Amino acid sequence: MKNFRKQFGGQLTDTLIKRYGQSENWKEGKFQNLVDTGMSISFWDIPKLLYRQFTDKEKREPATPLPIAPFNKESFLREDSDFNCIWYGHSALLMRMKAKTIIIDPMLGANASPIAPFKTKRFSENTLAVIDDFPEIDLMLLSHDHYDHLDYDSIQKLKNKTKKYYVALGVKRHLVAWGIAPGLITEFDWWDDTTYADIQITFTPSRHFSGRGLTDRAKSLWGGWAFKSENLSIWFSGDGGYGEHFKTIGKKLGPFDFGFMEAGQYNEKWRQIHMFPEESVQAALDAQVKKAMPVHWAGFALAQHDWTEPATIFKNTAKEKGLEVTFPKLGEPYRLSETQSEAWWPIR
Repeated sequence: MKNFRKQFGGQLTDTLIKRYGQSENWKEGKFQNLVDTGMSISFWDIPKLLYRQFTDKEKREPATPLPIAPFNKESFLREDSDFNCIWYGHSALLMRMKAKTIIIDPMLGANASPIAPFKTKRFSENTLAVIDDFPEIDLMLLSHDHYDHLDYDSIQKLKNKTKKYYVALGVKRHLVAWGIAPGLITEFDWWDDTTYADIQITFTPSRHFSGRGLTDRAKSLWGGWAFKSENLSIWFSGDGGYGEHFKTIGKKLGPFDFGFMEAGQYNEKWRQIHMFPEESVQAALDAQVKKAMPVHWAGFALAQHDWTEPATIFKNTAKEKGLEVTFPKLGEPYRLSETQSEAWWPIR
């Protein structure tokens, strides 16, 4: 029961709400998207959605667990490339840039629904154990506070090897509640930026929402992360629906050499908060991304589509629209000079 309560994270206080209220993105007692955003789910839709979510799993999950390549510390820490990364499924990314180790949304836990009566099991096994092999983490970035991005168990395993945290405005309270020293955490509003190890890091807008319980919806912010050095530009889109903000990001910060694009867990009923793969390709083009990789798939079945569908559609749409793409396997080191364009997942 203690850990169950811990899952909710930090509690809201009047002091915190007063601080959030100083943001121009806080209106009417909560953070707001740049345009009207919602979900078209009626009361009568909920039983059907829940039934499919927890029982109708054929094709929505792989037939056997997805393997993760063993972590090769020596290869990852090599300094003969400007950038390399490892993807662990969904949106969990380990990056190396400017001789710094950076981790983004390190949800490596086994269950994306820790407070629900039924588990949303990860497609891969023993993923928390990979943290044991990680080197020291110079910087952790968190895009928002949803359970499939911010995981209590993962944070507990990572906190003794993580030096610094950059997080969406409002997420700090969760980390502090979980034992992270407040002085290690910096919060970002949209377009806030800072320079870290000669990397300009900017928190970019997205069209989404936040919350870990019934009373904290939209009480922390959500977004993506841009990384710019003197010779390299990388962008992590974060979760969110399609919108004009992608063109704005491209104009302000692009072009990007590489982009991690959210492309999974979509449904027509929540299209405004999660992009369909075709929209994800267009968003990459709007933001002036030269080479893209789909994320937010191959980790959990949080929507009703086949688990391979996001990558297959992303791949085919990118070919039609002339966007260069890459598809590294889980745990497989990737360098910018490489391209893995073939599908490693079963094509149906």
